[in-house]
Amino acid sequence: MAEMTPALTPAWATEKPTALLVLADGTVIEGRGLGAAGSAVAEVCFNTALTGYQEILTDPSYAGQIVTFTFPHIGNIGTNDEDIEDLNPVARAGAVGAVFKADVTNPSNYRAAGHLDQWLKKRGIVALSGIDTRALTALIREKGMPNAVIAHAPDGVFDLDDLKRRAAAWSGLIGLDLAKEVTSGQSSVWRETPWVWNEGFGEQAEPSMHVVAIDYGVKRNILRLLSGLGAKVTVVPASTGSEEILAMQPDGIFLSNGPGDPEATGDYAVPVIQDLLKTDIPVFGICLGHQMLALALGGKTAKMHQGHHGANHPVKDHTTGKVEIVSMNHGFAVDADSLPEGVEETHVSLFDGSNCGIALTGRPVFSVQHHPEASPGPQDSHYLFRRFVNLIREKRGEELLAERA
Repeated sequence: MAEMTPALTPAWATEKPTALLVLADGTVIEGRGLGAAGSAVAEVCFNTALTGYQEILTDPSYAGQIVTFTFPHIGNIGTNDEDIEDLNPVARAGAVGAVFKADVTNPSNYRAAGHLDQWLKKRGIVALSGIDTRALTALIREKGMPNAVIAHAPDGVFDLDDLKRRAAAWSGLIGLDLAKEVTSGQSSVWRETPWVWNEGFGEQAEPSMHVVAIDYGVKRNILRLLSGLGAKVTVVPASTGSEEILAMQPDGIFLSNGPGDPEATGDYAVPVIQDLLKTDIPVFGICLGHQMLALALGGKTAKMHQGHHGANHPVKDHTTGKVEIVSMNHGFAVDADSLPEGVEETHVSLFDGSNCGIALTGRPVFSVQHHPEASPGPQDSHYLFRRFVNLIREKRGEELLAERA
């Protein structure tokens, strides 16, 4: 019998792309598709965190965005039901797309309950792998965060002209109120406390104070940290009026993180915040809540060139003189020069000098731009929750907690 000669693959053969990232300027980046099939139009940003991809992708602040991960190996610890951050996973608030350098491998971690690819499909997140994420990151740093369409077609068939048209036609995040898309549909009480190694989450059974959290896209771990410090947390939708909030007789008011343009959300949120500031109730804001507190106090916000996204950003707390490494996720920032008299800048980014915190002089009101709940990210800023609780305890004549336990 004659010897069979194996078929040879031509040296010039290339793999057919099954995913595309089409930028608004017409640039087309080809890769391998995973996650949900279909397409999504959004803004492209990059995140420099080494861990916490599941928390990042489920952060409601990423609504309307495609996240490019600068760390090359994403997905190798799998996914589980504990590391999500949006309140209602069925609503799938968070990033609409993801870009990875390396292909996703099978998970290897004792907490893994599933493969990232399958989890992305369930979440409806369109993803792409196999590209030079360093080059894409450099492009964003040079030209800013582009509008784009990310598309995944398992058969590799795309209507490229339509994708380019959609990318170029999208108006972007400026002027876009996304908080109304990700906020809670109704009020609810949160009791879950922070995760403990090999024990899981606890429950707050005997709260000592009441905090009303206005949900512009709140993350679970923020609520857990408040609950863990003794708070009964009532979560209310973003559009809730000041009369309804005050009728709940809160000891403190929390303004949550969230996506989109703060000025757009501020159309209905700022008047409510201004009413709440007429009381002596302590107020604490994070991220979008920080930006809207600044607007309510007479400041201004502006779109950033490339934004801050990662778990390794240095911030200085002027109130203590200490530098901390924090999680960041924002594409808009407070203009420090616009802050009126009586509003103090408390925190500043050591990357670019942008504002990261304010406080109202002589009043129990403050906010920060970064994410002190550290999900993902370092826990350097956990003390801010104790600072907020201490404002409540001080008002009630109670002994203060040590800011750093």
